[in-house]
Amino acid sequence: MRVLLDTNVLFAAFVTHGVCAGLYEECLLQAEIVVSNHILTELAEKLVSKGKFTTREAQQVARAVRKDAELVSPAPLVQPICRDPDDDWILATAVAGKADVIVTGDKDLLVLKRFRGIPIVAPRGFLEMLQQKQ
Repeated sequence: MRVLLDTNVLFAAFVTHGVCAGLYEECLLQAEIVVSNHILTELAEKLVSKGKFTTREAQQVARAVRKDAELVSPAPLVQPICRDPDDDWILATAVAGKADVIVTGDKDLLVLKRFRGIPIVAPRGFLEMLQQKQ
């Protein structure tokens, strides 16, 4: 299974060590994580601005995620789908990475439910699904 973890899920995995941290660990064991440079850059920026990481620490986290994932190069969407252009890059990355699922806590993405046939689900629900597969 190919999984795209939204930037907010990756951020929470490394900052709060709650559901998203467990989800990240389960994805490492049971799935292939898909990312793009856009997601890695946004992750590093948010770790510094909101997570109070140093630039060096944030870059180390982004490198670790890059090592754990398949890096894809998405093309911009033909037309905007979301109000936040960063959300469109999440969708474009999922398409480029042939993701089977998008995992996000972003309400603007969750309300879509699907994008080009790819389900969009919340972290807790996806973690429960992965744990049931064991």
